[in-house]
Amino acid sequence: MDSAERLADVQAGIAAAAKRAGRRAADVTLIAVSKTHEADAIRPLIAAGQRHFGENRVQEAAAKWPALRAEAPDVVLHLIGQLQSNKADEAVALFDAIHSLDRPSLVAALVKACEKAGRQPQLFVQVNIGDEEQKGGCPVAGLPALLSEAKDAGLRIDGLMAIPPADVEPAPYFALLDELAERHGLPLRSIGMSGDYETAVMLGATHVRVGTALFGGRG
Repeated sequence: MDSAERLADVQAGIAAAAKRAGRRAADVTLIAVSKTHEADAIRPLIAAGQRHFGENRVQEAAAKWPALRAEAPDVVLHLIGQLQSNKADEAVALFDAIHSLDRPSLVAALVKACEKAGRQPQLFVQVNIGDEEQKGGCPVAGLPALLSEAKDAGLRIDGLMAIPPADVEPAPYFALLDELAERHGLPLRSIGMSGDYETAVMLGATHVRVGTALFGGRG
């Protein structure tokens, strides 16, 4: 399959899952996870009409996206990996959405960066939905306090993001994130990857982060 065919296949999967859930496919944003992939692997997806892309590292994104965005100015860039506080300025300048706000020190860094840049990207709080020590994300129990701190600091939080534990059924974790977002009045849910995005769509995902199914493997 070429890039256009892979994109059409994923879009069809999203549409089918949305229909089963009584949702509109248009309410689900497909983020093509372009981390580790070179510009030449990304261009065919842009040519096929894909406009939302996700990167894990600020430095990698800064190296390849300015030139790509000159070719496609309407691309929307999402930071889906962990963000170090000392990279907040660069991240706010480069990304349209940041999915990994997870601690008070990053709230403070983002407030300063947003003031400096005169703009605020769309922000998601990353929740450590499976309470895994090795994973980033705010503990579920700490979510109310972090949301309150962000609001008090002047940041607008639009949604929650989570990565369920590997090799287990993801549906209960997706359902929990949906419930947490609902409880806190947040409209967006960033959940689901190549292996489970259809389940995520059925359980409330507004953003799915798909890499392998679109690029055909790591770059």
